[in-house]
Amino acid sequence: MPSEKILEKKKQQVAELAECLKGACTGVIVDYKGITVADDTKLRKELREAGCDYKVVKNTLLKLALQEAGINGLENVLEGTTAIAYSKDDYVSGAKILSNYADKSKDVFNVKAGFVDGNVLDAKGVKELGELPPKEVLVAKALGGLNAPITGFVTVLNGTMKGLVVALNAIAEKKGAEA
Repeated sequence: MPSEKILEKKKQQVAELAECLKGACTGVIVDYKGITVADDTKLRKELREAGCDYKVVKNTLLKLALQEAGINGLENVLEGTTAIAYSKDDYVSGAKILSNYADKSKDVFNVKAGFVDGNVLDAKGVKELGELPPKEVLVAKALGGLNAPITGFVTVLNGTMKGLVVALNAIAEKKGAEA
């Protein structure tokens, strides 16, 4: 039976992880069995630069933290070696980095599942999320789509105004010629 000190430490770890998961918009759970230290260091650096936190976690502690954070449905993937990457504000980068790495290193590193705003994704869903363009590109496309009708309307108004000016100028010239 573990001592009270160890139990308190584990409870604190669960509470800290649950707090992080509550504030996260996305998370990806992976099986990292067989990854080399050098590759793990590169992967952690890439995730850190993208604004993602990456932790190796015991399955029981992660299960409790997910329950405390209100994220249900991931219990069945919590077997074997488990790590989680999560981000507070970038929906795509963690899934993109981990999916790309999993594609490169089959049989060594696998995406198990993930979540977006508390909703569970399977491995296929995480891969699809990773294939989305970054948030800035999506916002630019949306604004471009909103801007196109306005630009067309302004062009039509400019054409109408130009036609009106030409017509008024022709009338003025005709009146000037008659006088």
